[in-house]
Amino acid sequence: MKYKIKLLTGIILSAILCICGYTFFRYQNTSPERLPDKFDGTIEQVHSTVDKDFDGIDDQADIMQGALSYIASKPKYKSKYYQTGYPNDDYGVCTDVVANALKAAGYDLMVLIQEDIKTHPNDYHIIEPDKNIDFRRVRNLKVYFSHTAKSLTTETSETEKWQGGDIVIFQNHIGIVSDRRNKNGVPYVIHHNDPWQNTYEQDILETREDIVGHYRISE
Repeated sequence: MKYKIKLLTGIILSAILCICGYTFFRYQNTSPERLPDKFDGTIEQVHSTVDKDFDGIDDQADIMQGALSYIASKPKYKSKYYQTGYPNDDYGVCTDVVANALKAAGYDLMVLIQEDIKTHPNDYHIIEPDKNIDFRRVRNLKVYFSHTAKSLTTETSETEKWQGGDIVIFQNHIGIVSDRRNKNGVPYVIHHNDPWQNTYEQDILETREDIVGHYRISE
C-alpha cells in the first residue's frame, strides 16, 4: 500500500512539473511575428517634420521602428526594479515597449520624466521620485504625455487619426500604435501586456473599453 501511495504521489508530482514546465515555456515565448495588413482602403501614413536624433528618419517612423526592433528581441514579461532604469536583461513590461521605441527616436524617457516631475510635482503625486522606476509606470506616463505630446482622439472609429508610431494609453496599460490595420481600418497595437500573449502585435483597439489617451510626440 505504501509503495502504491509513493508511486501515485510521484506520478502526480511529475505531472505537475510537466504542466508547470509547459506553461512557462508556452507563455514566456511571445512571437514578434507581425499581423498582416487587412485594410483594403487607403489611409496615408503620417510623417513627422521632426528628426530628434538626426538619423535621417522622422520621429513618427523612428518610434514605430523602435517598437518593432524592441519586440524583435522577444522580451519576456516580468515586473521588476532595475538599478539601471532600463531593463538590462531579457525581461520587460508594457512601458518598456514605449520607452525603447522613444529612445530609438532620441527621447530618453528616464530623463524626461524626472525633468517633468520637477517642473510639475503636484501633477504626479510622487513623494520620493526615483528615476529608475518613475518612467516605467503607466500612471506617470499618462501625466507626462498630457504635458508634452499632442492629444488626439480616443474614438477608434476615427481611423485616419490613428497612425503608426502614436502612443495609446489604457487605464492600466500602454502601447505603440501599429502601421498595419484590420479590415475596418483600425490599427493594431504593439504592446506587452502579460506572459500569455501569442504575439506582441495584436488587434485590440476595437475590443478595449478603457482607452484613456492617444498621443503623438511630434508633427
